Amino acid sequence: MNKESKTKILLHACCAICSSHPIELLQNLGYEVVVYFYNPNIYPYEEYENRLNAQKELCNHFNCQLVVGEYDESVYLDYVKGFENEPEKGKRCDKCFELRLISAAKMANKLGIKNFTTSIVISPHKNYQKITEIGKNIASKYDLEYVSIDFKKKDGFLKSNKISKQLGLYRQNYCGCRFSIR
Repeated sequence: MNKESKTKILLHACCAICSSHPIELLQNLGYEVVVYFYNPNIYPYEEYENRLNAQKELCNHFNCQLVVGEYDESVYLDYVKGFENEPEKGKRCDKCFELRLISAAKMANKLGIKNFTTSIVISPHKNYQKITEIGKNIASKYDLEYVSIDFKKKDGFLKSNKISKQLGLYRQNYCGCRFSIR
């Protein structure tokens, strides 16, 4: 398949570690990957910068376009208001996924890309079915196709870790928001 005939896909990236194997897999499946880094949930800002810089390195390595969404933590805090005390994997996290996937769908439409997905599902700490359901619901509202691939399958998370170690990418030790630090 030559580059002119490749189908574009927008990959929402939560971080470089989690998006490394998904980028490689999607490229191997014949997609032209456009990475969308939109994570207003990340706290503090220095952490956001570290993750963004790692994402830039990764996209450069895989020769794929990177689109960076606006960082404004207040957007995230407003969106999850009332769910601050929810446990990890609770309703606050669902709202966070929804916020970022809505933004990804809007960006896909803006760029004329009909397919989108997210690297969030590669984490062994995230619920693939729940995130896929959120993605498909959003896709239907924006006339898009949510491509549901469980990137964890066939040692996907291990492959992501291997790629990120080979490239010396920054590695975070918490999901990202101020609430997940605790």
